[in-house]
Amino acid sequence: MAKREAKQYVCQNCGSVYPKWQGKCDACGEWNTIIEEATSSEGFSNLNSKKSKGRIIDFVPLSGAEQHLSRLSTGNKELDRVCGGGLVSGSVILVGGDPGIGKSTLLLQACAKVADLKGNPEVYYISGEEAIDQVRIRAKRLQLDKAPVKLASCTDIKDIVATLEKSNAAVVVIDSIQTMYLEEVESTPGSVAQVRACSYELIKQAKRKGFTLFLVGHVTKQGAIAGPRVLEHMVDTVLYFEGERGHHFRILRAVKNRYGATDEIGVFEMQDQGLVEVENPSALFLAERQGNISGSCVFAGIEGSRPVLVEIQALVSATGYASPKRAVVGWDSNRLSMILAVLEARCGINLSSQDVYLNIAGGLRISEPAADLAVAMAVISSMTNKPLPADMVIFGEIGLSGEIRAVSQPSLRLKEACKLGFTSAITPPTHSSEKKTNVDMNRFEIGNVHRLINWFN
Repeated sequence: MAKREAKQYVCQNCGSVYPKWQGKCDACGEWNTIIEEATSSEGFSNLNSKKSKGRIIDFVPLSGAEQHLSRLSTGNKELDRVCGGGLVSGSVILVGGDPGIGKSTLLLQACAKVADLKGNPEVYYISGEEAIDQVRIRAKRLQLDKAPVKLASCTDIKDIVATLEKSNAAVVVIDSIQTMYLEEVESTPGSVAQVRACSYELIKQAKRKGFTLFLVGHVTKQGAIAGPRVLEHMVDTVLYFEGERGHHFRILRAVKNRYGATDEIGVFEMQDQGLVEVENPSALFLAERQGNISGSCVFAGIEGSRPVLVEIQALVSATGYASPKRAVVGWDSNRLSMILAVLEARCGINLSSQDVYLNIAGGLRISEPAADLAVAMAVISSMTNKPLPADMVIFGEIGLSGEIRAVSQPSLRLKEACKLGFTSAITPPTHSSEKKTNVDMNRFEIGNVHRLINWFN
């Protein structure tokens, strides 16, 4: 069947395909992101022909000898933790984050440490956004200009694949995937078709040659990695770099990992010499905390496999508008509305004429529902202007009927709090299957939100 050219319209934000052009993408809701792209179509008439017959694949049982995964340490404990214990040969890692958050800095530091390891593994840093001199300036500022990292500036995938074919690379960094292009694809660099095609060629080369591939990805206004969603399915690990420009530390979070735990975090502090790993993030998040202040409490959370203690701050003030304001930083605003509704319905607290502001101190974003109880206590403390004990931690999930539900790994949370000098805790009731925690702390178990008011009477 003769090859014929076909036209399709693809959203450059989410990758949705449409038969004709339209101004708004129905999938992601963005305007003016649908662009015409040319595709080659040969049909499927040759699928049953003799020339295109496939070979019979071999099946094996589930039981058998396991292949041990060899991991390469980056020399950075926080990066190794997020990756599951080190870099796996042949794995592909996608790193996303806001512009200027520190993606290139972190990867350049990791490349320098890997290149200095015993045996001097070959490390390639290929930049498509910056010239060689620009990368050298950053390396000199980070005092990494003496590291044996092989640096290049290139955007042609064919040249990159040909170079890697004749190399013994151990680690390859592509910064960034949105700047790469393939001549056979009739689209501009950064389009959905180009990102998908370029990623496929690089991933295929990494799997065949056995080197670890880092792909740096741009993010959209919503914080998701730009390009087709299939890109996150193609790679083995997806890492997001989080943090606020006004704060001096960054959070590296694993949202997907085929070789380790998801939701694992690594904490880094931005200093003059680059990103410095933080071994005890709880102490960092609580470093500037002031005790005996109303509206403040300490939440004992879990991020991946690591317990993290953070300060939750709430401010309740009389509103000057018809509808009260709800402002949240670092937590789910819908979750806050639910907690405030429970406090009004089950505890009789009138918040309909109050503005409520909630902040997770330090810029960390919390998603687990175990923070419900700490948020409720901070709100009540601010409203009554009565502080909670400075040596107390709080965790627990709140249901719509006002009950306090158990959360995962309470013993790990309490051990971390005890290690940092906390002497008391407000927790959900102990579950029958929960193991007793041998920690030197006064544990106050609360089963319903009615009892929260007793702490401030």
